[in-house]
Amino acid sequence: MKKTILALLIAMCCGLSARAQDFENPLVFGENRLTLITPTLFRLEFAHDGKFIDAPTYFAYDRSNLLPATEFKVRALGDNRYEITTSALRIVYEHDGFPFGLHNFAAYYTLNGKEKKFTNRCIFRNNLGGPIETLDRVTGEIPMHDGLLSRDGWYVIDDERSDLLIDGWLAPRDTKSHVQDQYCFVYGNDYRAALADLGAISGHVPMTRKYIHGVWYCRYWDYTSEEFLSIIDGYEENDFPLDNLVFDMGWHTYDAQIGTGHAGSRSWTGYTWDRTRIPDPGALIAEVHRRGVTVSLNDHPHDGIRPHEEMYADFMADMGADPSKPLLFDVGDRKYMETFFKHAHHSTEDLGIDFWWLDWQQNYLYPEVRGYRSTTLQWINELYYRETERKGLRGAGYSRWAGWGDHRHPIQFSGDAQANWELLAFEVKLTAASGNAGCYYWAHDIGGFRGAPNPELTVRWTQFGALSAALRVHSTKDARLDRRPWLSGERETVAMRRMYHMRSELMPYIYSSVWQTHSTMVPLNRPMYIDYGHEKPAYENPQEFLFGDNLLAAPITSPGEGEERIASQQVWFPAGDVWYDFFTHERVDGGQVRRIAKPLYEFPLYVRGGWVLPMQPYTPRPASTPLTTLVMRVYPASGDADNTYTLYEDDGLTRDYERGLYATTELNYRRQGEVTTITIRPASGSYEGQVPQRAYRLQLPAMGEIRRVKVNGRAARISYDTQLECPTVEVPATDIRKEIRIEIFG
Repeated sequence: MKKTILALLIAMCCGLSARAQDFENPLVFGENRLTLITPTLFRLEFAHDGKFIDAPTYFAYDRSNLLPATEFKVRALGDNRYEITTSALRIVYEHDGFPFGLHNFAAYYTLNGKEKKFTNRCIFRNNLGGPIETLDRVTGEIPMHDGLLSRDGWYVIDDERSDLLIDGWLAPRDTKSHVQDQYCFVYGNDYRAALADLGAISGHVPMTRKYIHGVWYCRYWDYTSEEFLSIIDGYEENDFPLDNLVFDMGWHTYDAQIGTGHAGSRSWTGYTWDRTRIPDPGALIAEVHRRGVTVSLNDHPHDGIRPHEEMYADFMADMGADPSKPLLFDVGDRKYMETFFKHAHHSTEDLGIDFWWLDWQQNYLYPEVRGYRSTTLQWINELYYRETERKGLRGAGYSRWAGWGDHRHPIQFSGDAQANWELLAFEVKLTAASGNAGCYYWAHDIGGFRGAPNPELTVRWTQFGALSAALRVHSTKDARLDRRPWLSGERETVAMRRMYHMRSELMPYIYSSVWQTHSTMVPLNRPMYIDYGHEKPAYENPQEFLFGDNLLAAPITSPGEGEERIASQQVWFPAGDVWYDFFTHERVDGGQVRRIAKPLYEFPLYVRGGWVLPMQPYTPRPASTPLTTLVMRVYPASGDADNTYTLYEDDGLTRDYERGLYATTELNYRRQGEVTTITIRPASGSYEGQVPQRAYRLQLPAMGEIRRVKVNGRAARISYDTQLECPTVEVPATDIRKEIRIEIFG
C-alpha cells in the first residue's frame, strides 16, 4: 500500500513531464520534423522557418502513407526530451534547435534478440548489396552498390539533394532553407518489412505487361523484313517458344551527319525507318503481331531529332525553332520532350510497336539533367515509362538501372555483359541482391553480349535465364554471335530446348510471383536471407536464390567435364522443408549443404514439398496463350501439412488490375496421414478475357504407391506420364467458379 501511494505522489509531482501526449503525425518540434511512415520507417527533416517539403521526389514518390495516431505514442520526458514508440521502435529525441544528429536523437530496435541503438550518423558496414547501373565493359565480379538490407538491421537514404516533382515535372528544391531530409529504415531482422517500407514511401513496383516475362529474341544486326519473319519461323520449326522480337538499331537509317554521336558513329540516334531493309514497317509489325509476337524498338535518344530525319521540319515547326539551328536533346525541358515524343515516337507507336528499349549509354556526356541534380537516366526512365501508359496500357520500361525509385519503371536491362564464366557467376549473385534496392526484374544478355562463342556457357546461361525476369538473348554485331538456341550444336540445342519449354510451362507460377512482388515488394529472384535471415548459411551461399516462394535454384557457373559436360554447384537446403529435384524428383531433406553435380541438360533446381506448383502445358506463346488447362505439380510434404498457393490472373496488358479487375484462385495442399487432398477453390474476381472453364492436370512425382484417387468424391483414373515419370490425374474442363477436390490415397 505504501509503495502504491509513493508511486502516485511521484507521478503527480512529475506532472505532464512523463505522461503520454497527443501529437499529430508528422511530429513538428520547431524547425525539426519527424514523420512516422511505418513502424520501421521514419523521416528526419530540418528546415529553417519550418519550410518543410511535402512535394514528391524521384525516390520519395508517395507521401500519402503516415502511421496513424493509434499506432504510436509520444511521451514527454521533461527538459524538451521526448520518447516516441511504435510497435518496432523506441525513439528518444531532445529538441535542442539543431538538426537531428548523434547527440539529440537515437532509436532503439531489436536485432538478433538484443536491443540495439540506431543513430543517423550513417556509418555503413554490413550492407548486403544491391544493383549497379550497368554491366557494360564488365568482365567479372565488381563491387555492388547498397541495398536497403543490412545485417546491422538499418539503412538510411539521404534525399536532401534530390529535385522535387511539381505538377509532374522536375523542380529544384530550396537548399538554403531545407538542411536535412533523411529516410531511416530501422527493421532489425525483418527484411520483408524493409522492402515493404520501400513501397510505402517510393511506391509499389507496378504490374508488368505479361509478355515482358516471356521469351525474347534480340541481336545487334541489320535484319530485313524477310529475315525478321524467318526468325519467328525458325523458333517454330525448331520447337522453341517466342514472345517478343526486338528490332535493334538497324530499324532506322544511318544517315546522320551532325551530332555528338557515340562509339565512333553519329547514327546511334535515329527515328526514320530504313525502308531499304524494311520497306513497309506497318505491314511487318502487323505480320509479327498476327503470329502472336510483340515488337520492341531500340532507341538511343541522346542526339534528338536532327535535319536528316523525315519528321524534322514538323518537329522544328512545333518547337517554333529555326530549322537551320538544330536543337540539342533536352530531357529537362517539358515542351521539348512533349514535342520529341509526338514526332519521334507516336507515329511509330501508331504503326503498332509495343514498347521501346531505352538503350541510354551517354551518361559520360550528359550525366545530369541540365539545370537539375537528377541524373539523366533517372528522369528519362520516368518520362519514357509515362509515355508507354498513354493508351491505357501498363507502362513498359526497358532501360538501365537509375537508382532509388527506379523500381517504378520495370524492367531493367543489365547492359553489355562479357561472355565468360566469371560474369555469369556474378550475374547470379547480382540478380538476387538487386531486389534489395527494388531492382526486381533484370533482363540479361543471355550468353553474353560479346566474346568468343562458347556453346556450353550459353546453355548454362540459358538455365539461369530461364529463372530470371525474362528469357532474353542478345549479342553484338559479330557474324559469329547469334543466340538463336538451335545454332549451337545438337547437344546444346536439346539442352536449351528443355529450358525454354520449362520457362513456357512455368508461366502461371512466374506471373503469380510477379503479382506477389507487386503486392509485397519481395523480389522475384531473392537472396536466401530474405526468407531465412536467422540462418548463417543464408548469407554464405550467394550462388543460389529463391525464385518466387517455392523454387530454389543454384545455376551452374563453371565448365563441365566429360561427354555429358558434368559440372556442380553447392546448394544449401534450408531446414524446415523438404525439397525435390525438378528434373529427377529426388528428395532432399532441409538442413544440409550438398554439392550437386549435373549434366548439361539439367541444373540444381528444387521444388518445395507440400505446395501446389501452378504450371501450364507447353505453348510456343507462353505469355499470351489462355490458361485453359492448369497443370499442378505436387511434391509431398514430409508430414502433415496445410498450405495454400494463390494463382493470379489478369488481362496481362492494361491497368485494369489497379481497379480490381483480376482473379485469384487458391490452390490448397493438405496432407493428413496417408491422405493428400488438393483443393482448387472457386476463382475470385474477373477481368476482360478470363476463361470461364478450365481443365486440370495433376502431376504427382515422388508420391510413392497411390492406391486410388477421388475427384469430388468420385473415383478417378490414374494415368502415367512416361516422360515426366510420374502418375497424373486429368480433370475435364470445369466452371472456374466451382470448387474441385482431389483426394489421393496412398
